Amino acid sequence: MKKINKTTVIIAVSTLAVGLLLGWLLFSTSGQTSADEHNHSVSDESETIWTCSMHPQIRQSEPGDCPICGMDLIPLEDDQNSELDPKAIIMSPTAMKLANVSTAFVGKMNPVKQVRLNGKVQADERLAYSQSSHIPGRIEKLFVNFTGEFVNKGQNIANIYSPDLVMAQEELFEAQKIRETQPQLFLAAKEKLKNWKLSDNRIDEILKSGKILEEFPIQADVSGYVTKKTINLGDYVRKGETIYEITNLTKVWVLFDIYESDMPWIKKGDKVQFTIASIPGKSFEGNISYLDPIIDPKTRVAKARVEYNNTNGNLMPEMFVSGVVEAKLKTSSNALVVPKTAVMWTGKRSVVYIKTETENGVSFIMREITLGTTLGESYIVESGLQEGEEIAVSGTFSIDAAAQLAGKPSMMSPEGGAVITGHDHGETKDSKAPATQQVEQVNETKSIAQQAKNALQPIYVQYLKLKDALVADNLENAKKEAVSMQENLAKVDMTLFKGESHNKWMKFEKELLSNLLHVPHSSNLEEVREKFRHISVTMIEMTNTFNPFNKTLYIQHCPMANDNKGADWLSSEKEIKNPYFGKSMLTCGDVTNEIK
Repeated sequence: MKKINKTTVIIAVSTLAVGLLLGWLLFSTSGQTSADEHNHSVSDESETIWTCSMHPQIRQSEPGDCPICGMDLIPLEDDQNSELDPKAIIMSPTAMKLANVSTAFVGKMNPVKQVRLNGKVQADERLAYSQSSHIPGRIEKLFVNFTGEFVNKGQNIANIYSPDLVMAQEELFEAQKIRETQPQLFLAAKEKLKNWKLSDNRIDEILKSGKILEEFPIQADVSGYVTKKTINLGDYVRKGETIYEITNLTKVWVLFDIYESDMPWIKKGDKVQFTIASIPGKSFEGNISYLDPIIDPKTRVAKARVEYNNTNGNLMPEMFVSGVVEAKLKTSSNALVVPKTAVMWTGKRSVVYIKTETENGVSFIMREITLGTTLGESYIVESGLQEGEEIAVSGTFSIDAAAQLAGKPSMMSPEGGAVITGHDHGETKDSKAPATQQVEQVNETKSIAQQAKNALQPIYVQYLKLKDALVADNLENAKKEAVSMQENLAKVDMTLFKGESHNKWMKFEKELLSNLLHVPHSSNLEEVREKFRHISVTMIEMTNTFNPFNKTLYIQHCPMANDNKGADWLSSEKEIKNPYFGKSMLTCGDVTNEIK
């Protein structure tokens, strides 16, 4: 047997070792790859759901256009915040932009309110004068024959014949004859003429002429306009009887009506800027010089007086005036103030949406607040908010609609749960139903909702007519419109309302009927207005739920109605025309909300 070479053995061993190593690496990697191929959780990503920012009920597994509005679909983000706060409404930047959502920080300020006042120009009572006759007798001539004529001080305004004065002149002439022997008698005769306001110069003229004057002139004691004429030619007048009323209008009063609700804001010395419809393009201003300490029991207003220097005569008594006072409420300095557009108001509750921003996005949470005094375009907040919090000031209805669709707490559903209204876009039970099926359901729901809205239109028309009848203090017309409203209410087909909407409609119908039935049997306007107050509460709630009227409606509030507890009503006009007081307090109230 041949002897094996040592070098050959070393080479063979080395080759075997390298082969074993390569084989182990090859099969080990192949086995791991094979195992990974069977583990789909490693290679597959979670499925992306695409939705519409304006119609969150749309769900698709691939990108595209919204079948309702045509907008580009966006990926549905994981609602990581919902686990922490299930009440939050998450909105993407695109959705906020399309819904015109804007926010602002809550801050403190010294509340300033624009108090709008209505009033009239009146004559200054201190410059009104009763021109009387100092001589008894018959009016022989009148030099001022009509009301409104201007007279100057010392001007002859009438001539009078007085038998007593004729006799007194005869006595004067007789006394003049014995003046040297009986001077006391002569002086007594002159004093008798002076009692009738004859001056020494006039008496001397009578003595020089030697003739008895049968007619004596009556001269104006003041300058001004004749505002009242109480005598005619040939009338007999007594001494001291008023024959004219003369008023000086170089200074006038502007008397403004101050309602009880505005009294805390108005104080003596406040500056009032006012305009007059008959003098367009010009504004006036003055300071309040006097506040009436007594409220008129009929009109429930007090008077605020502004004294105006009217040397040019532009202001005339009985002119209507509209004024504005920039008033500050001392008792509420550094108060929290929010704009009216931020507040959603149902008549019983006031809510705002608080913005919170995290790394996962922007969300809004509804919060109920307590409102204080209205400041025109804003409110004082008594409780529910803190300084520095950020709230939505526009687009709040869009946020609330998103909350309703998501079944989260909203204005009309404080505890959450879907609220089906006239704006329902037809959310399906199966969120992953095909887009075509969702569009069909949306169109069907829109059609039914529109039919329901059309059915409610006549009720609103009659309600507004009922309101106008109360504004005009017309009891019979109010009864008539209430009967017509009841008839239109009976014509509404309840089958047009589905699901939760049906339950809400049945509630509204019952409340309206229970109050309308009593109106035709009411004996006075106060009873009708009390029923109208309850009807208005239901109509406002129904409007917030279905929004069926095809015009903008304004929720208006009178703080003095309902025994100073306040009452609301709906109006198609922004101008205040108060149905609870009618002509006696026509403009008492404010617009608290607007429903478009």
